[in-house]
Amino acid sequence: MPDPQAVGPPPTSGAVGDTPQRLRGGVLGMADIAAATMANVGPAMSFFFGFAFLSTTAGVASPLTILAAGIAVALLGNTLAQFSRAHPSAGSFITFVGKTFGPVSAVTTALLAGLGYIIAMASVIAISGGFVQITLHHYTGVDLPWIIWTLLLTCLSVVLMLRGVVVSTKWAGYFFGVEMLVLVVVSVAALVEHRGNLSAAPFLPDHIHHGLRGLAAGFPLAVYLFIGWENSAALAEETENPRRNVGRAVLSSIAIMTVSYILFSYATVTGFDYDVAALGDSRIPFIDVAHDTLGALAFLAYIGGLTSTLGVLIAGINSQARLVFNAGREGLLPSFFGYVHPTRRTPNNAIVTFAAISLLIIGGWGLGHLLGSDGGPMNPVVFFTESSSLGSILILLVYLASNIALPLYYRRYRPQEFRTVRHLVLPALGALAILVPLYYLAKPGQPAPYNWFPVAALAALLFSVGYATLLVRRDPSLAERVGSVVADAE
Repeated sequence: MPDPQAVGPPPTSGAVGDTPQRLRGGVLGMADIAAATMANVGPAMSFFFGFAFLSTTAGVASPLTILAAGIAVALLGNTLAQFSRAHPSAGSFITFVGKTFGPVSAVTTALLAGLGYIIAMASVIAISGGFVQITLHHYTGVDLPWIIWTLLLTCLSVVLMLRGVVVSTKWAGYFFGVEMLVLVVVSVAALVEHRGNLSAAPFLPDHIHHGLRGLAAGFPLAVYLFIGWENSAALAEETENPRRNVGRAVLSSIAIMTVSYILFSYATVTGFDYDVAALGDSRIPFIDVAHDTLGALAFLAYIGGLTSTLGVLIAGINSQARLVFNAGREGLLPSFFGYVHPTRRTPNNAIVTFAAISLLIIGGWGLGHLLGSDGGPMNPVVFFTESSSLGSILILLVYLASNIALPLYYRRYRPQEFRTVRHLVLPALGALAILVPLYYLAKPGQPAPYNWFPVAALAALLFSVGYATLLVRRDPSLAERVGSVVADAE
């Protein structure tokens, strides 16, 4: 039964309507949302384009850095699982923070989460076309502009999402299955090929480049490898028994991804004979290991990368657009975003707008490159790193707010269920873990354009707080609507 304390009064704003529009309930099982979550993480795509830089900061012991990141993300997963058990909602972080701190925080979180996820998703959308271009050029010599492939893949993904959550989630799961099979096969083959040179060095702390400083420097990117771990929470309304299944899907996905990344990183470091300089010079280290190990069969690694980008596109936009949808449904954002297709029960306006704004960001960023001092075209691989870094700052702020909110929420709404370790110690550790990547992403003295990302994030935060304050003053009933739509409420 829904928690009577968690279920607020129905929306009263005329813009939202007397009866909130609902998504199709109970059509996804735990396996579905877990697969969608791991597809959103996109291990092939994230690892392909992130591990070279991670290895240059953390050195041979990059797998140890990934293990530390996995533990940190598991702490965040506990926060999301506990919130979802108490108050499952398609609004995810927006609902959780808003129920704890009030409507101003809810609107602020909606804006920060929406903008952060859109900017981060823009990096995925761009790299999807970029990887197709890389693959075709490698095997055929054809060099069509990556933006063409980006537009085609984005349109295909949006069409699948508009057909319904079951169809799109299944496809995301299929793509994830292919990429994981490829990654595991290549990794095992590389370890067998180099079995005479296996070493425990990647798991020893004294092999971390520059010690603790190297671990901290590589930690933000290692955490970014897991971005998407929160996917399940936004699918709560469409999941059977969301209070149980969302938390299980989140924590099991984090565990599987942590073990998988450790395997992939160990195989890659071993495949390069523990040569950090060569790893850093490689464009896509895992692809090079595949060529060295499998020869002509290395094309399988390219297939894994292609299916990964498609899986992230579908699963990422699917879940993150639902945060925007729920905010529109509850009146935190314009009601336009709260529209649901009458037959398929999909948040069409939120999905299409999410994808369109991401494409506009890519276009604006590309125009900036053309008009900048270099005057050259934008490299999608470089854009992937830049855009994901900026988006990560905003997303990490949302993670931080959620960890601070958890103990306060349980103390206020569910004091009889409050447990010191689960609801205070673990979220406190999670908040501390978030401060490390936040510091390294925002610290002064970084090269352009990274040096202005903290300024842009601060401007977004101040604007969001100002807008939220004005909106709540104009419409005091927002306080009643935050979190009013609970996933398993009748």
